[in-house]
Amino acid sequence: MPDVVTGLLTSASGAIVGLVLGLVGGGGSILAVPLLVYLVGLSPPHVALGTSALAVSATAFGNLLGHARRGGGTIKWRCAAVFSSAGVLGALLGADVAKRIDGQALLILFGLLMVGVGLVMLRRPGEAGNPEVQLTRLTARTLVPPLLAIGFAVGLFSGFFGIGGGFLIVPGLMLATGMPLRMASATSLISVSAFGAATASSYAATGLIDWTIAALFILGGIGGGVVGVALSHVLAPRKREMGIGFAALVVAVGLYVIARGIRALSGT
Repeated sequence: MPDVVTGLLTSASGAIVGLVLGLVGGGGSILAVPLLVYLVGLSPPHVALGTSALAVSATAFGNLLGHARRGGGTIKWRCAAVFSSAGVLGALLGADVAKRIDGQALLILFGLLMVGVGLVMLRRPGEAGNPEVQLTRLTARTLVPPLLAIGFAVGLFSGFFGIGGGFLIVPGLMLATGMPLRMASATSLISVSAFGAATASSYAATGLIDWTIAALFILGGIGGGVVGVALSHVLAPRKREMGIGFAALVVAVGLYVIARGIRALSGT
């Protein structure tokens, strides 16, 4: 059972991730692992990865319900179902591989990922796309193959790093279907939930989840998510500025994670 300070830090960390997930629809989960490792103090790193996957899955699901209540028309449920079904298989495989790698080496790779993601976010695609795209019998031949292929690849990546993978799911959905950014962001929450749950199940099977920390993180994430979803509509005109600020934060945290990982491996 964590002490009061650790519990508060855990809930606050969850609230941060939930807020970002609610605002941008994906990408916020990448902050979960460094928050759990360096702010909450969860160790070893593999426990942080497994706990993060579970917490992010639940937080994203809560945000998904919020988006659905406010208007499910932005969510492409059939496209997400196909994308997620392939991605879950990839996530299970990725998590199995990650558990075989040294924890600090994995954190260094995670930091490199964060830097790369932050730089890519600075060039986030625009809103152009086809809002009428639908997965039907007529369009299945065109849409299903890319949804399955890209979904599996993104799920593999997500499972390996113990994250929701929204920063890859969003462009992946846009590439596979041609849907606009706002719909891909909302739809991505389905896959974030599914990939996180699959990754968490793999870690849970080997005892690499701290269930109390996960519960506190999820509670904080739900609260932060409610605020984030509400703010996403109010701050829609400033979304580009928020994206740039978040990208800079991700790069900075990534560099910090790399530095801490190198120090740990070198024993200094």
